[in-house]
Amino acid sequence: MTSGQFKPIPQIIMKLPPIEQQKLFNKAFAIIRDLDWMDVVQLTALVMGNDTLRQKLASEVINCVTQMLQAEVQYGD
Repeated sequence: MTSGQFKPIPQIIMKLPPIEQQKLFNKAFAIIRDLDWMDVVQLTALVMGNDTLRQKLASEVINCVTQMLQAEVQYGD
């Protein structure tokens, strides 16, 4: 969020204004809307087992962070 400071994406999302969180939710939900799931455990298994879904969701989160906050996303282990 500021130059030289690392913040995990979940922490950044939690600090977004509610309207921005809702926008991200709407985009993510559009991706998973047609999946057949009963609870978050099953949804997680479906997403993690499908590279395409995982990539689409990750892409939406990255787009949110880079566009809304003009932040840079770095990957690391």
